[in-house]
Amino acid sequence: MRGFVQSDRPVTLLGGGDCAPGDLRVALARAPLLVAADGGADRALALGHEPALAVGDFDSISAEARARLGAARLAHVADQDSTDFDKALARIDAPAVLAVGFGGARMDHTLAAFSTLARHPGRRCVLLGGGDLCFLAPPVLDMRLPVGARLSLFPMAPVCGRSEGLRWAIEGLAFAPAGVIGTSNAVAAPDVALRFEAPGMLVVMADAALDTVLAALEGAPQW
Repeated sequence: MRGFVQSDRPVTLLGGGDCAPGDLRVALARAPLLVAADGGADRALALGHEPALAVGDFDSISAEARARLGAARLAHVADQDSTDFDKALARIDAPAVLAVGFGGARMDHTLAAFSTLARHPGRRCVLLGGGDLCFLAPPVLDMRLPVGARLSLFPMAPVCGRSEGLRWAIEGLAFAPAGVIGTSNAVAAPDVALRFEAPGMLVVMADAALDTVLAALEGAPQW
């Protein structure tokens, strides 16, 4: 269907924000099909990559990039009540999305990206940047991780859950954005199990865990 991307493999989504070339290489090695969000198309072309589709309100993409991609690879969405990240994520049907270029130097862009993850609990999306990764936790998540590895939890909505294998167990805690949060927790045993009663919990870890996270998300139930 025109304006949508369907893939049986993970997809890389590139935004127009700060993006280390290494982050894009890491994403494309695991998700070679590339989609650009608005001005991310210019960044992709400048780095020698051809997006399968560019999505957005097109207030950032250049005329040169639009001409290069052609009408068949442009999905214009005029909605001003959603970000380009929202627009693009909603038009990708894939097992997972690796998103790069949606945070970086601007704190408001990073917060907007976190909000997008929370608004799309049915999408498996891992945000990469600054040496970290972030994703919305599914109802059940099991991972084998190095003892001592950082595993931070930040709620985007009121959330309760249970954990095994963390230094500080989360059972009995009522997480909320302006209340209890779980930053700087750590792995205490190799097998980590997380269970949540509702969507809304972000998991933040070092990006060295990317392959482990992708495998865990693939086997996890959906919200």
